[in-house]
Amino acid sequence: MTAADTIAAVASPPGQGAIALVRVSGDRARETVRGVFSGKLNEPRRQQFGHLVAADGATIDEVLVTWFQAPRSYTGEDVVEISCHGGLLVTRAVLDRLLEAGARPAEPGEFSQRAFLNGKMDLTQAEAVMDLISARTDLARRAAHEQLAGRLGEALGALREDLIGIVAHVEAYIDFPEEDIDPDTGATMLGRIDAAREAVARLLATADQGRLLREGVRTVICGAPNAGKSSLLNRLLGFDRAIVSETPGTTRDTIEEVIDFHGLPLRLIDTAGVRESADSLEREGIARTLAQLDNADLAIEVIDASLPGPDIPNRSGVEIARHLPAGARHLRLLNKADLGLGAGRGGEADDGLPFSCRTGEGMESLTAAIFRELGGPGANWGADLVAINARHKRCLARAADDLERARESLAGGASPEFAALDLRAALDAVGEVVGKADVEEILGEIFGRFCIGK
Repeated sequence: MTAADTIAAVASPPGQGAIALVRVSGDRARETVRGVFSGKLNEPRRQQFGHLVAADGATIDEVLVTWFQAPRSYTGEDVVEISCHGGLLVTRAVLDRLLEAGARPAEPGEFSQRAFLNGKMDLTQAEAVMDLISARTDLARRAAHEQLAGRLGEALGALREDLIGIVAHVEAYIDFPEEDIDPDTGATMLGRIDAAREAVARLLATADQGRLLREGVRTVICGAPNAGKSSLLNRLLGFDRAIVSETPGTTRDTIEEVIDFHGLPLRLIDTAGVRESADSLEREGIARTLAQLDNADLAIEVIDASLPGPDIPNRSGVEIARHLPAGARHLRLLNKADLGLGAGRGGEADDGLPFSCRTGEGMESLTAAIFRELGGPGANWGADLVAINARHKRCLARAADDLERARESLAGGASPEFAALDLRAALDAVGEVVGKADVEEILGEIFGRFCIGK
C-alpha cells in the first residue's frame, strides 16, 4: 500500500436506495474510470452520463460520472465520483469492475488521510469529518462543522505561532550571546508564557463538552423501586419503551436509549430499583444499576414524593451518592407531585424538583436543571462552540505541563536552556494536535476509526 496507488470504495451507506456513490482517487483515477466508462470524461466538475461496462462489454449499470481534477478535489489528487443505482449488488459490481481495472480497495479513512497528507485540511479538520458523520444532535453537528471549518485549527495555529515566537527568542538569546539579544526573561517573557497557558486552559476547558457532544451524556435514571423511573424514561422518549408496573422490581436489567435533548445527546439508562432484596435476579439488576452509576455523567434520582419524607429512610439515595464518580451531576426528582407531596417533603430548594410522569408537570424545570448541571455558568453551547476531543486533550495537557515547567524555570532564575527544552516540548505537543509535528504513529489510530469510503 502506497500513497501512489489509485484507490476506490463505496462512499455511501450499504443498503437499498435510489443512488449510491463510488469514489476513486489517485494519479490514475481518471484513466481507470475511462477504461470502464462509455461516456466522455474530458471536463472537470461536469457530470457525464454513460454506461459502466464489464470486460466483455456488457452493461453493468447506467451511471453519472464526475471528475475532480487535482488539486481542486477532496483529497488533492484526481478524484472521480460515480453515481450508480443504489443496492448491494449494483454497487458491489461497480466497485469490483474498478478493482479489475487497476484500483485497489481503500482503507478506512484513507480518502481523508490523503486530504490531510496533501495539505487540504489539518488533523483537527480530518477528525471533524467523522464527528460530522456521526453527529446525533444539532449541537453536535454544529460543533463538528465549526471544527471542519477550521475554527479549532485557527485557535491552535495562533497558539503555535505565539509559542514559535517565544521559543525563537529564547533560543536566539542562548545561541547568539554576542548579539546582545534582550533575554526578555523577566516579567515580559513570563507574561507571554502565561498568555499561552491561558489559551491552552481555555481549550482544555472544552474537553468535557466535546465528550458529551460526541459520546452523549450518560444519564442514569435511578432510585427506589416503584418511584417512577421507567415512567420517566417513557416520558422523556415520548413513547412507551419500558414496562411500567406497580409490582416492585419489575425492571431487572438496564434499558438504554439516546434522545436529542434540546441539542444535547442524552444516553438515557433506565435501571433496576435500589433496595435490599433476597431475590438473586433482582440483586444482579441492582448490581448493574450501581455499575452504571460508577460511570454516570448525570444521575436523575427519582423519588416517590407522595410518600412521607421522615418515615421512609432514603437508603437508595445514600447508595446512589456513594457510587457516583467525582464530578458527576446529581438531580433529585420528586415524582408523583400530582398526588401531593407527602408529609415532611419540602419544595425544590429543600428536596428536589417536583415532577409528575403522569401529567408532565415540571418538565420545563427538569430541562433547565439538566442544562444548568451540564453547562454551568460559563458553558458555551452557541454558534462559536469549539470542543476538543480526547486526543487533543492529551496533547494540550502535556503542553500545559511543559509551559508550567518553563515558567517555573524562568521565574526561579534557572538557566534559559532548561526553559527552552520545555518550551520546545510544548510547541511539539500543540503541533501534534494539528499534525504539524512528526505524528506518523497516530495517523493509523485516527483514520482507522473512519468508515470505508471517507
